[in-house]
Amino acid sequence: MKLYQKFPETQVITTKGPLDFYRDIFEKGKWLFLFAHPADFTPVCTTEFVGFSKVYEEFKRLNVELVGMSVDSIYSHIEWLKDIQERYGMQVPFPLIADPDKRLARLLDIIDEASGVTIRAVFLVNPEGIIRFMAYYPIEYGRKIEELLRITKAALVNYKAKVSLPVDWEPGQEVIVPAPSTIDEAQIRMKLPNAKTWYLTFKKYDELPQDQRVT
Repeated sequence: MKLYQKFPETQVITTKGPLDFYRDIFEKGKWLFLFAHPADFTPVCTTEFVGFSKVYEEFKRLNVELVGMSVDSIYSHIEWLKDIQERYGMQVPFPLIADPDKRLARLLDIIDEASGVTIRAVFLVNPEGIIRFMAYYPIEYGRKIEELLRITKAALVNYKAKVSLPVDWEPGQEVIVPAPSTIDEAQIRMKLPNAKTWYLTFKKYDELPQDQRVT
């Protein structure tokens, strides 16, 4: 899969029951945050599941469906999640996809066929089913959840307000309005108080309508 492509129309089995991405998520106006990991009962993945569980309510508040994925079986998933709850006191609240035949992994192109290992990948998909962010991580490196939340919030503001977000952007900070496409628009743009140059003009975050902001 590539950025801006359509997410596969498919159904999967999870620890919360069957899941149809389009019917159960996109058609309800929700975003999908899917994160894949190599296998159950692995050290890095265990720390990530504890971490993602802690921010589950934050994703839910943003209208984003958080979903995990692994090539292991549903029975392995159940035992692993039970182990996490018993050892760390953390009940994993989001569904975990079982993909033992690697069907979904291959649809998403996140299998290293030489080793058979699933890549530690992230997909953020909008309600139209379009991939708006994706990232790959080596199996030895844990993801920075705070940064993934920031990326998710940036994607939501871009989607709602049709603005861009500058380097190191955080909710509440200025956004960038689209660059002008004609010479007349460029000349007008230079007269605006927040214009750095004709192609770079900022807008205060609180000037966006309330329904176009995230916190």
